[in-house]
Amino acid sequence: MVEEICPKCGLPKSLCVCEVIEREAERIKLFVEKRTFGKLVTIVDGISDEEKAEEILSRLKKKLGCGGTFKNNRIELQGDHRKRVREILLKDFGYKEEQVELS
Repeated sequence: MVEEICPKCGLPKSLCVCEVIEREAERIKLFVEKRTFGKLVTIVDGISDEEKAEEILSRLKKKLGCGGTFKNNRIELQGDHRKRVREILLKDFGYKEEQVELS
């Protein structure tokens, strides 16, 4: 049986490290925007994989008890949750400290 080959790196799927390399190259920025009527929105920018971003959004909304959406290739959460989001990204999703920038 012939193993499937990764289209990016050309290695067999079992040896492929494309996802790991892609994830380590990500630089996530967390910041707050002020919207109409003084509402604060936490922005999570820099997650390249849309499917992964949807999963992260779902878990963040449950853990933080807030509303949110994914649009313009970034996650938007209602309220100021920068510190908690950073903790969740580090603990639950395995991002490294230097990958997540808080501003």
